[in-house]
Amino acid sequence: MGEKLRIYFVVGEDSGDALGVKLIDALENLSQELVPMGLAGSRMKEKGVESLFDISELSVMGISAVASRLPTLLKRIRQTANDIVDKRPDILLLIDSPEFSYRVARKVRKRLPEVKIVKYVAPTVWAWRPARAKKIKPYIDHIMAILPFEPELLKKLGGPDATYVGHPLAAEMPSIATKQKRKCADTPNLLILPGSRRGELKLMLPVIRDTLKVLSDRGNRFEVTLPAVERLEAEIRQHTKAWDIKPNIIVGEKAKTEAFKNADLALATSGTVILELALYKVPMISIYKLDHIMMQVRHMITAWTTALPNLIADYPFVPERLNENAHPEHLARMLERLMLEGEERNVQLKGFDKIIRQLKSEKSGADVAAQKIIELMDK
Repeated sequence: MGEKLRIYFVVGEDSGDALGVKLIDALENLSQELVPMGLAGSRMKEKGVESLFDISELSVMGISAVASRLPTLLKRIRQTANDIVDKRPDILLLIDSPEFSYRVARKVRKRLPEVKIVKYVAPTVWAWRPARAKKIKPYIDHIMAILPFEPELLKKLGGPDATYVGHPLAAEMPSIATKQKRKCADTPNLLILPGSRRGELKLMLPVIRDTLKVLSDRGNRFEVTLPAVERLEAEIRQHTKAWDIKPNIIVGEKAKTEAFKNADLALATSGTVILELALYKVPMISIYKLDHIMMQVRHMITAWTTALPNLIADYPFVPERLNENAHPEHLARMLERLMLEGEERNVQLKGFDKIIRQLKSEKSGADVAAQKIIELMDK
C-alpha cells in the first residue's frame, strides 16, 4: 500500500504503549508498510521500536509531580522535538502524557509545519480546563477519540476535528451473564485497585487499608485481591506488608483477567480501570484523592463525574467518593451494601449493560484508528 509510512510515537505510560502496539499491528494488517519510531514502552520495543529514552521518566501524576521533575522534562521535550525534526516522519502521533506531548507538538509545528500531528485519545476537556480544546487546535490536526461523546464536545468547544474510533477495551469485551453477578459468593472476593502511578499509591493505599480494617472489624468475611502493575509490585508489597487485612497480590494480564472475572465487588482508584470493571460487570465504588497542589485548583474541575461508566451512560450509577469524602467508615458501609443481593448491585448491573451496548463494535478501536490514519495521509 504505497510507500512506507513513517510514524513517530510519543508514548509515556503502559496504557499508551498498549495502544501503540495494537495500532502498529492494525496498520500492518491493512498491508501498510510502516517505519515506527519515537518513544516506546516494552510492548512497542518488542515490535522493533527503539525508544529515544526510558518512558518511565514521563509517568508522573499531578501538577506537583510535574513541577518537581521540570528540569528533566524540559530537557526531554527539547531532545524529543529535535529528534522528530531530524527524522522528519509523516505523522507525529501523540498518545498520552499531555503535559509532555503537547509541548513537543508545539515545537515541532513551528519547525516542521508539514508534519501531520494526530492525538490518539482526546484530552479530558469534559473533566477540567475545557478551554484546552480551542488552545490545542493550532498544533493538533486530528484527534482519534475513544469515548463516543467526545467528537461533538470538542467541536462545541472549538477544538480540532475528531473521530470516534472506539474504546480499546471494547475489542476485548468479556462475555459475562448479568445474572452471574447478582449475588456475591458466600465469602465475597473484593478487588482493590490503588492506581498505576506511584503518586496514586501514596494517596490511595492508606484509604484502602483503613477501609478493609473497618470492614473486617464490623464482622464481615471476605477475600481481598490486588492486581499490581509489575513495575510497582515491590513497592505495593512493601506498603501492604504490615496491613491487618493482607491482600493477595497478583501480577500479569492473565492473572488480572481471572481476578476480574471472579470478583464480586471492587474498591478502585478512579481511572480507566473503572470502565474495565464495568465491562466485567463488577459492582464497585470509585475513589480518588487529589495531591496537595491539585487540591488548591480543584475549582477548575468541571466534570460532574470522574467515573467513565457514568459519563458514557450519562447518569450516575457508579458511586464515587473523592478527597475528604473518601472516608474509610463510609466506604466500608457502602461495600457492605454491595455485598448483599439487592438494589445497590442491580442498579450498577443495569448501568453496565447499557454502556456495553453503547461501546460494542464490529471493528476494534485500533482497526478504526489505523484506517483513519491512512485516510489522513491520503488527504
